Amino acid sequence: MRMMDSTSRKIFLLCNIIFLLIIALVCIAPFINLLAVSFSDKTAVAAGEVTFFPIGFTTVSYEFITNTSKFSASLLVSIKRTAIGVPINLLLIILTAYPLSKLKAEFRARSIFSWFFVVTILFNAGLIPTYMVVRNTGLIDSIWSLVLPGALPVFSMLVVMNYMRSLPKELMEAAYIDGASHVQTLIRVVLPVSTATLATVTLFSFVDHWNSWFDGMIYMNSIQNYPLQTYLQTVVVNPAEFMRNNTDLSGNLSKYLSLVSARTTGAAQMFLAMIPILIIYPFLQKYFTTGLVMGSVKE
Repeated sequence: MRMMDSTSRKIFLLCNIIFLLIIALVCIAPFINLLAVSFSDKTAVAAGEVTFFPIGFTTVSYEFITNTSKFSASLLVSIKRTAIGVPINLLLIILTAYPLSKLKAEFRARSIFSWFFVVTILFNAGLIPTYMVVRNTGLIDSIWSLVLPGALPVFSMLVVMNYMRSLPKELMEAAYIDGASHVQTLIRVVLPVSTATLATVTLFSFVDHWNSWFDGMIYMNSIQNYPLQTYLQTVVVNPAEFMRNNTDLSGNLSKYLSLVSARTTGAAQMFLAMIPILIIYPFLQKYFTTGLVMGSVKE
């Protein structure tokens, strides 16, 4: 009987592994194809011959991109946005989650403020009122229009709040007995034991800032101020216009246009845009599941 159970379990595990491998391959296949297109000759790409391996291997698409000032400018905007936006998100998440994690006896208005933030998840004023607020505060065409409207991600704040609420009260009480203030308790006691949850919301915030494109299109009047994803959206939607507008290559433009196409350069740019996510995610992935589950626990 035990032998039959052992055999059945091995068969189940084998089928499970095969199934998960198929799912993984289906997910990763588009990225491999994108990479192959970016390194392939434009004739082979136009003929539909490229699948998962480059044909007529060439790096000219990447050379074309690195010599394009608009791509470099948009990359710099995205880096600035992420460098400013992620710390602001984390600061506001922590400063909001900590008081809301207290008991009603400690913070009587907790329910009022909690519902104040939760309602913003369910309802919002809409695009036009939001645009009017950004315009009337003088943020149009500035980096702050990409950072301040979403400065407090409420979902991430709720994850951190629920985790802090699940911490043993004895931790805070011991700090208070030793004479620690709320700020000292937050910095020296709560944050050190919240590493996994904070790493999770940091990843959420980074991906959100890096991948966001719609707000750049709405709030930026000049293409020089577009973040990277907004710029790539214009490349994908109107590749012919993108090729015509790259006059900053001067005398080398005709040379590049004979070697690349809108499809190969678009694939190269999209792959480059994914590199920061691919680099950062492996370092934070070990915290991701643990932090998300811990932050979902409620009293």
